[in-house]
Amino acid sequence: MTIYNLGSINIDHVYRLPALPRPGETLHAQSYAQGLGGKGANQSVAAARAGADVIHLGAMGAGDDWVPRRLAAAGVQTSAIARLPGLATGHAIILVDAAGENSIVLHGGANLALPAELARPAGLGRDDILLMQNETNLQAEAALHARRAGARVIYSAAPFSIAALREVLPHVSILAVNEIEARDTFAALGEDLPVEGLLITRGAEGAEFRDLRSGQAWHQPAFAVQAVDTTGAGDCFTGWFAAGLARGETPPDALRHAAAAAALQVTRKGAGDAMPDRAEVLAFLKAQR
Repeated sequence: MTIYNLGSINIDHVYRLPALPRPGETLHAQSYAQGLGGKGANQSVAAARAGADVIHLGAMGAGDDWVPRRLAAAGVQTSAIARLPGLATGHAIILVDAAGENSIVLHGGANLALPAELARPAGLGRDDILLMQNETNLQAEAALHARRAGARVIYSAAPFSIAALREVLPHVSILAVNEIEARDTFAALGEDLPVEGLLITRGAEGAEFRDLRSGQAWHQPAFAVQAVDTTGAGDCFTGWFAAGLARGETPPDALRHAAAAAALQVTRKGAGDAMPDRAEVLAFLKAQR
């Protein structure tokens, strides 16, 4: 089973500060770093390091050659990444405070100009998974094609937009949201959603998966760790959860592995570059017994 990820690719510019700036305030950064990011790239790296076969469907500017090299080094297949001269590679300005909380400004760049053919990837078929987030164009087109091909669609409704969610929801198998996004979704659409499953991440409160067909639900507590940087934690969880389903794991097992991966990820600086591999996660879980 292959995970096709129609997802963003960003270069993260990370500034660490003692506190997040207030309106009108100027602060000196304590440090600066550049790294791999974007919800799509983050989830692709997370799923690949979890052991899944991952094909990334995305776009970049003409430069920044280190980005696909780093994706490939993580195990992601990059042959379907389009290079678009004249457009900037997507990027994010990330401010991280001493407690590991963050504020992010995002520029979509090439992520919002994916070529139409990426919505119909060759080889996508029954038993595969299409993973998507709300940081690119072609979401509804790709989801419709995937469902017609017999694949499952896992959609991260972030950054949250009820208009984007309404458009893609008829083709979604599993909707992935955080606690705030879940509240906004229920307020707009009710809790009787036309999907097979609902994944809700709740930060320090853990996560839950609801099988809306059977009515079963599973809750996974978060593992207690000292967070250094929470950037990309939700992407880590979703990528690992998708990889677990691709491996044939039960929802409780997929949740437990994803929670362990996210716990490790937040103890490191960065987003895509901080994703743990399967051996690290299994060792972490063994130490929890």
